[in-house]
Amino acid sequence: MKYCSKCGKELVDESIVCTDCGVLQISDSGSIGYFFLGFFIPIVGIILYFAWKELQPKSANKAGLGAIISIIVSILLLFFFFAWVISFFNYILWTII
Repeated sequence: MKYCSKCGKELVDESIVCTDCGVLQISDSGSIGYFFLGFFIPIVGIILYFAWKELQPKSANKAGLGAIISIIVSILLLFFFFAWVISFFNYILWTII
């Protein structure tokens, strides 16, 4: 049997809404797919985090974590790219002189 996530009343397995308190019964799996969705499309991960943080906290945390890690990785890659560009132009400049 299934129980309501808010009031704890016993529910029929197919029920989507609790007949006692009216709360929508959503399964929160916290799938790793939400992490990858947030990682590859960070804006979607951030939107899902704020949209689901009350209803599906596990899935919201996975999507938000994926978005945060994606943003950090992007910043680090940009930093290393610009450091490489500066060192490359510095090398070119010193070989000309």
